[in-house]
Amino acid sequence: MRLQRSLEVWKMGRVNYLDALKLQEKLVSDRKFGKIPDTLLSLQHPPTYTLGKRRTDHNLLVPEADLQSMGAELHYTQRGGDITFHGPHQAILYPIISLRDIGFGARKYVENLESTMIELASLYGVRAHPGNKCETGVWVGDRKIGAIGVRISSGITSHGLAFNIDPDLNYFKHIVPCGIADKGVTTLKRETEMELPTEEVIHEQLVSCFAKSFGFTNLVWKENISTLLENQEIK
Repeated sequence: MRLQRSLEVWKMGRVNYLDALKLQEKLVSDRKFGKIPDTLLSLQHPPTYTLGKRRTDHNLLVPEADLQSMGAELHYTQRGGDITFHGPHQAILYPIISLRDIGFGARKYVENLESTMIELASLYGVRAHPGNKCETGVWVGDRKIGAIGVRISSGITSHGLAFNIDPDLNYFKHIVPCGIADKGVTTLKRETEMELPTEEVIHEQLVSCFAKSFGFTNLVWKENISTLLENQEIK
């Protein structure tokens, strides 16, 4: 008999990056001590640039003051990966899951995040693929459609993936996306000939692809995000 594995999924809508970061930190602690089950945050951010723990500031091509004038924030994080952009019309997943419980190592985890986005793209007739060596993420030809930056602490994951549905690509002109200078960025809307459904539908499809890739058989959907934020005392 196949083991039933549950995943609690929070549909958060648009959330400030720092709020999401603080929430992840609290949820990681709770997951370590078994206070919560495996959890997935599904959300978007307002325009935000983030740098990973390698602090590759040279890949930010404009002064931070210019980012502020265009309504974007800059944040430093402890995730892996290089500089990236998060913004409206981008589907973001932050898994807070125990890799030990599912028997995954770090490489297998990242590969399955890639598979999650590849599967979503295929639903719209887009042939995406993993990057070459040192090119973590998902690509359509030489154009990046999905970014990955993760942190693993005591076997518990945080941060995650960002899939471009239809973000404003002008924001990417101010950085060297993921530190790769000779390749571009693309979106699902640009690559498909199909008419896209609502972004809520695409977010749900991405969650379903994630669950399939990681073997979660029971999704418990949560929508009252104010309750979660209050419970985690980050307001």
